[in-house]
Amino acid sequence: MQHDKVLILDFGSQYTQLIARRVRELNIYSEIHPFNKIPTDIESYKAVILSGSPNSVRGEDALHPELKDIRTKKPLLAVCYGAQYLAHFSGGEVAPSSTREYGRANLSYIKDNEVFFENISEGSQVWMSHSDTIKSLPTNGVLIASTTDVANAAYKIEGEETYAIQFHPEVYHSTDGKQILENFLVKIAGLKQDWTPDSFVEETVEAIQAKVGNDKVVLGLSGGVDSTVAAVLLHKAIGENLYCIFVNNGLLRKNEFESVLKQYEGMGLNVKGVDASERFLKALVGLEDPEKKRKAIGNSFIEVFDDEAHKLTDVKWLAQGTIYPDVIESVSATGGPSATIKSHHNVGGLPDFMKLKIVEPLRAIFKDEVRRVGATLGIDPELLGRHPFPGPGLGIRILGDITAEKVRILQEVDAIFINGLKEWGLYDKVWQAGAMLLPVNSVGVMGDERTYEKCVALRAVESTDGMTADWVNLPYEFLQKTSNDIINKVKGVNRVVYDISSKPPATIEWE
Repeated sequence: MQHDKVLILDFGSQYTQLIARRVRELNIYSEIHPFNKIPTDIESYKAVILSGSPNSVRGEDALHPELKDIRTKKPLLAVCYGAQYLAHFSGGEVAPSSTREYGRANLSYIKDNEVFFENISEGSQVWMSHSDTIKSLPTNGVLIASTTDVANAAYKIEGEETYAIQFHPEVYHSTDGKQILENFLVKIAGLKQDWTPDSFVEETVEAIQAKVGNDKVVLGLSGGVDSTVAAVLLHKAIGENLYCIFVNNGLLRKNEFESVLKQYEGMGLNVKGVDASERFLKALVGLEDPEKKRKAIGNSFIEVFDDEAHKLTDVKWLAQGTIYPDVIESVSATGGPSATIKSHHNVGGLPDFMKLKIVEPLRAIFKDEVRRVGATLGIDPELLGRHPFPGPGLGIRILGDITAEKVRILQEVDAIFINGLKEWGLYDKVWQAGAMLLPVNSVGVMGDERTYEKCVALRAVESTDGMTADWVNLPYEFLQKTSNDIINKVKGVNRVVYDISSKPPATIEWE
């Protein structure tokens, strides 16, 4: 890669991934690595950012990064835990805070003529999230910003290009956070802003050609944005050596198998449809635990692809539409201390019996970046605007065990909900929507008769990358009509509820 790179050292903060996204929004490439696994080619990075952490620098479990090849040698920005670490272990003092330091705060003091805060005024809102506070600055520390409650909200180290802040510039609620990152990365560190969708396409195509050569590649299409963009990228790189397979796992949306195959007609892709629904449903019999269901679905995918790959001659690679959030949630930010949230069926490699190597052209980018890359590739905007749909499909939207009848019920419910969003002009205002079939029955009354049937939950969220999300305030009139349509038209359902949980603490999917 010919672009300037930023190294983000992960101390386990829930916001680490947001730092990477904000940096990339500045058209600067960034990578996340665990604080204790600093890349050996550290000289290739032009700046370093230390993330926050749930740990305390005062605790026995304090995380200690090795900064000898970074500090004084590269521009360094320390965020929250990073700022406290530099202070606590370099001559300053960190102590428990006597006042709450969570949520919104405003800068009450900014040092004059400070490039780090250029184009930012006093009163600018920032987001705090810590229980410790910096009582005194480290050796050669110079105060550059304060809030009403946090005296040492930001400082720099004299004689170094080292800056530290107690707040989180990466989150949406820090209104000038992007400007602060740009000031540090561009005006102080001197990085070039040339990492764009166009450059990503060009470099990824070259990388695929170098990696795959003249080998044949098989790709599992889902009909979604990620696998479609991956397919077009691969086709651009290797042409007819790409073989696409779209599998009906029996857990797709209503009529989706047929509609997706039709969708790919005319795109120049070599696509084969495989109906393996009975195979998947059989593998799921009796399974209720979400992780076991995900694993069963993932294993079935692998088996189907292995069978289909053997029908082709000399296929050596399996391509997947894996994106960065999949990796982050499955393997804790590339092996760092962050908590694993859930496994993803397309992350974690292949079993030994499957003699295929993996190529994942989108593994390093977020969902919003995938859409921008897709636009650069000329993919239909309607397809790019399609809501994300989980790889395990309705298998993780049916809580508890899965049966063909439950799949039928949820497909009907989902179709009414999604089609209703489109009819009411709400679909494009929602990032992702779906219905969940709950493992409970509730009492109802229909035609003066008692019913004891299923309850379904509707969920619609707004987001940019799936790492954080908030529920959408859909019109009551729409929810009322949707509820009535579901109860009246879907046999087996007598109650509809609407999920108003944000992520975090809840995930977008229920399993």
